[in-house]
Amino acid sequence: MSASMHDAQLHAARLPRMPQRQLAHIPGDYGLPVLGNTLEFLRDFQGLVHRKAAKYGPVFRSNAFFQRSVTLLGPDANEFVLRDTDHVFSSRAAWNPMLERLFTDGLMLRDFADHKFHRRMLQQAFKKNALAGYMTRMNPRIAAGIRGWPEGHTFRFFDHIKSLLLDVGAETFLGLDMGPQAQQVNQAFVDAVEASLAVLRLPIPGTTWQRGLRGRRFLEQFMTGLIPAKRAGDGDDFFSELCRAADDEGEATLSDQDIMNHMIFLLFAAHDTTTSTLSSVIHALAQHPEWQERLAQEYFSLGTDTLAHHDLERLPQTTWVFREALRMFPPLPTIPRRTVTEVTWQGYRLPANTLVSVVPLHTHYMPEYWQHPERFDPERFSPARAEDKQHFFQWVPFGGGHHKCIGLNFAELQTKLFLFHFLRRYRVSVEQGYRMPYQLVPLAVPKDGLPVQIRRRMTA
Repeated sequence: MSASMHDAQLHAARLPRMPQRQLAHIPGDYGLPVLGNTLEFLRDFQGLVHRKAAKYGPVFRSNAFFQRSVTLLGPDANEFVLRDTDHVFSSRAAWNPMLERLFTDGLMLRDFADHKFHRRMLQQAFKKNALAGYMTRMNPRIAAGIRGWPEGHTFRFFDHIKSLLLDVGAETFLGLDMGPQAQQVNQAFVDAVEASLAVLRLPIPGTTWQRGLRGRRFLEQFMTGLIPAKRAGDGDDFFSELCRAADDEGEATLSDQDIMNHMIFLLFAAHDTTTSTLSSVIHALAQHPEWQERLAQEYFSLGTDTLAHHDLERLPQTTWVFREALRMFPPLPTIPRRTVTEVTWQGYRLPANTLVSVVPLHTHYMPEYWQHPERFDPERFSPARAEDKQHFFQWVPFGGGHHKCIGLNFAELQTKLFLFHFLRRYRVSVEQGYRMPYQLVPLAVPKDGLPVQIRRRMTA
């Protein structure tokens, strides 16, 4: 461990639970008494950021969820915070107040050397050979799963894709057929995610917070109950591999507690973020049927009923659509950190323990980098236009630097695999004039479940 990383780990461990409040030297305001900007944050986060940026500039202070913070905007700010060359920014300290009792010690809630060690252990799940193996399992599961979807009348796409991806994730990562427990596991994740934004955090029956804690307990019992058999067995799923993981000397390196925490967080990340992404993609495709046809023809041209890993590079238009949907609706529209020591950005002093946020959603709509950013225009990612190549940190739906999403390649693979099977079988539509109402935090999801209709595609 480098000296700077070691020092950062020590500083992060000593941070108070709540962030710095002495930020009056930063431009901005704290909003309403007590509530601050919380209501605006929940109701119209993108508008809130835009209004504050117009009034105060690309560095401003605000107050939401009883925490004062500083927001830094633009690709340079994204690079400064996410690349974190000097080990100044703690992810754990930023996320813990919201997530520590719900997604305890997940990879996103680890820092510096500790994060580096655990990331290395988990990385094996996302290597090329592993991803190719996942595709073998996922192809029949996705193809079979969508065959039973209702045709010719309106249904909530979000609910159906969430259920399907939970089944796919359970088989891919856990080596399980969820069966009757699927609904319980799904509801446990829903309750835990919703509880992350709970203002009242008291164990009062019937509250959002209490339901979240109950969901967490269920997931803990579910995962820990599987570990003994996974340790003893010879399964090739990721859960089994993680249970048997060893260091270079052949010694076991992860405790049952570590494994349980990682599997809960991994299944959440693989499940909920891809659900968010696919909801955005399907919404866009339903509004732009010409792109449905372009993608369907791309799939039919492969001449196969099953997508293999080597086929992925032959789907350039699908890649553009995937990236454009994530530009417009990144699953994490804002990314928080806490400073472990004082640091300066563009002349502004950020004291130790300052809650700092960068905002991918804002960067993704900056007209300095994107032509007509409000338009759905996948060809902006084509080699001929390459709008995303002006700055390495202008397109950051998966974050960046040390904490760049470990499962980004899996998310893209799973999205392409679903679209391959779905668009070869169906055309999808929404009511004329429909615009999906988004809940942007904690994850970008459709408030109304995305009502769609699907109809069987009769010919290529």
